[in-house]
Amino acid sequence: MQALYAYQTRTGVTIAAAEKELLKTVENCHVLFVWVFSILPEVVRYRANKLESFKEKNNPTEEDLNPNTKFVDNKVIAQIENNKALEILIENYRIKWDNDQDFIINVFKEIEASEVYQKYMGTPSRSYEGDKNFVLDIIQYVFGESDYIRWFFSEKDPNWMDDYFEALSMLYKNVDTFKEKKGDDCRIFPVFHDKESDVDFCKHLFRAVLEHGEEYEQMIEGKIRNWEMERLIGMDTLLLKMAICELQDFPLIPVKVTMNEYIEISKMYSSEKSKIFINGVLDKIIEDLRNSGQLTKTGRGLYQN
Repeated sequence: MQALYAYQTRTGVTIAAAEKELLKTVENCHVLFVWVFSILPEVVRYRANKLESFKEKNNPTEEDLNPNTKFVDNKVIAQIENNKALEILIENYRIKWDNDQDFIINVFKEIEASEVYQKYMGTPSRSYEGDKNFVLDIIQYVFGESDYIRWFFSEKDPNWMDDYFEALSMLYKNVDTFKEKKGDDCRIFPVFHDKESDVDFCKHLFRAVLEHGEEYEQMIEGKIRNWEMERLIGMDTLLLKMAICELQDFPLIPVKVTMNEYIEISKMYSSEKSKIFINGVLDKIIEDLRNSGQLTKTGRGLYQN
């Protein structure tokens, strides 16, 4: 969507060049995913050093000498730190926190102040599942709600402002697959699930929307009453074009999946009422495509249709 929008608002850029840039941004999002993946081990390292320093006070308290180490002993964060595949990615992407220790300290402060942390640290029992649920909650309720963390990464790369929540979603899903028995060998999600098919999907969707844009516009215009195409929000029109393309050109994607995907995207990138508008227009277009025999789904695309 972002690549199509950028292409339509720029001049002097070829489709091939825009397509190449699109694939580069997909890979760049994976770099952000690895950056965010590497935060918690750094935070734990900072906290562990801090706890040790408390013991060296002139007059340490009982809490200083016997601190609650549940956070620094978290088994899932240890798996992240010792994961060999992640270690290679961190090295390949040249991810280093040496010059960003203030950020790590501030992230710990946000974690420490959260209800998630207070509840976790206040529960005496320890288990692998409890540790994993805590990490998942940190991703969702601390990383997901922190303007500071999102700002930090947008300063490193402006494109990451929009990629941040996608990277967090990948991180959440990845950690959720971790198993205790896997130890340091838990799988780390790659850039592509299936590179050949994923790249083909990106290229096909991108080019088809550009090549058949006028045809899609006519389909949209036939379904809107008392409106002219020029009056529609540009993002809504673009999302509808992409949805129509998926409905017609991608038989393995269920109709319901396409509907839900573009409605969700509209909530983030378009107006407050866009989801209702897009849902209504797509309902009418899907009915026409079914009646004319142009909505052909196969395999898993037959589900939820």
